[in-house]
Amino acid sequence: MSKAANSEARPLQKMFLAVPPSYDFLNRLLTLRMDEYWRRRAARLIVKGNPSKVLDLCTGTGDLALHIRKRSGRQTEVLALDYSAPMLDIAKEKASKKRIKDVQFIQGDAAEMPFEDGSLDAIGIAFAFRNLTFKNPDRDRFLAEILRVLSPGGRFVAVETSQPTNAVMRFVFRAYMRLITKPIGGLLSGHRGAYHYLAHSAINYYQAPELKQILLTAGFSEVNYQHLLGGVAALWECRK
Repeated sequence: MSKAANSEARPLQKMFLAVPPSYDFLNRLLTLRMDEYWRRRAARLIVKGNPSKVLDLCTGTGDLALHIRKRSGRQTEVLALDYSAPMLDIAKEKASKKRIKDVQFIQGDAAEMPFEDGSLDAIGIAFAFRNLTFKNPDRDRFLAEILRVLSPGGRFVAVETSQPTNAVMRFVFRAYMRLITKPIGGLLSGHRGAYHYLAHSAINYYQAPELKQILLTAGFSEVNYQHLLGGVAALWECRK
C-alpha cells in the first residue's frame, strides 16, 4: 500500500504530517515537563539487560530515542521509526544539536515495519500508543506487527496517558484536558483539531486493566504496568 493510500486510510497520519514549530514546547508546557521525566523512566526500562537492537516506535521528534541512546551501551543499535517526515527532520536536527550520534531515523509505517521477524530485542513508544489503539480499526494489526518484529522474550515498553483510579484525581485530569490542554494547545499551535483529538482520546482512553487485557489477547505472554502521578499516565512493560 502506498504512503498516500495509507494517509487516506488513516486520518491521524495527516495530522502528524503538519508539525507545528511549537510541538515540543507545548508538550513540556502542558505536562509541566513531566513527559520528559516519564520518558527517562521508560528509556531506563527499555535498555535494561543491554539489548542488542532497540526501536523507538512512532518516535515523533525523537525524544525517547535520544534518551535510549544516552542510556544504552555502544553495542546497542538504536532505531527510531515514524511516518511523518517533518517529525523526523526535527528529530535529526535535535540529535545533531545535542551531538548524539548513532541513532538511525527511519520513515516508515507502524503497520508494515521494515524489519525482519524477531529482529528487535526491545521496542519503546512514548505517548503515541494511544494513537495506535484508541478507537483505531487497525489496532490489532499494529499489535500483531509489534509482536512480529520482537524477538522471543523481547520487551515492549510504553508510556502513555491512563485513567486515574481516584475519582477526584480523574475529575481534575479530565477538566485539565478540556479546559487547559484543548484550548491552549489549539490556540498556541494553530492546530485546534490535533489538540481536540489529544484531549478527547486522553479523557476516553482505556483504564489500565482494560488495556492489559487487550495486550494479553493480542499475544503478549506477560503484561505489567505501574501508574504514574496517580494514574494520569502509566508505564507498561510487556513480554513477547
